[in-house]
Amino acid sequence: MDQQVNDRPCKRPYDLGRRQEVSDRTREAVLAAARAQLETSGALTMEALAKASGVSRQTIHNLFGTRSSVLEALFDRMAVDSGMMRMAEVMTAPDGERMLAAMVEVFAGFWARDRMLLKRIHGIAAIDEEMGRLVEARNRRRVGISGRVVERLFAGRSNMNSDERAGKVAALTAMTSFEFFDALAESCGNAETAAAMMLPLVRRAVE
Repeated sequence: MDQQVNDRPCKRPYDLGRRQEVSDRTREAVLAAARAQLETSGALTMEALAKASGVSRQTIHNLFGTRSSVLEALFDRMAVDSGMMRMAEVMTAPDGERMLAAMVEVFAGFWARDRMLLKRIHGIAAIDEEMGRLVEARNRRRVGISGRVVERLFAGRSNMNSDERAGKVAALTAMTSFEFFDALAESCGNAETAAAMMLPLVRRAVE
């Protein structure tokens, strides 16, 4: 009995590595197909996603679980590609002014990089309840970041009441939103100019 157990073949590290490599490639293909669907058709269905990525619905389910999870993974990929991971630097900036500047820079870069796709996503979110929840959850994170920035920016002002603080947080949250950035880019002609204009506008709004 012991001899049989010892002779039983085991998975080689090479085989496991190959399997992970295939899984990673499949995952990337699904995310690329999801992005393409949103860019072209404005919709995201598991059936169309499976067909476009050349895998079965079960494979997508095994990799991601649900449609929401596919969208979350796509949003995370977009965030990483646009430098949103620098938000950790924002939270550790040495003073409030640099914290504010870094926050605006990070969000402006994010909105500018994929502006047309984000415009489509926000449009779909207005009528697609599932996507709307995901977008709203990410917007709530920005509220928290805005609160931290305002707290640091006005740390020396002991006479600021809660209503005034809440107003500054609301202003900062609104002016770092995609909706504000997109409207600014539309009015000035391009995303690069809008990104350069944001910090002076935000400073005046929260001073």
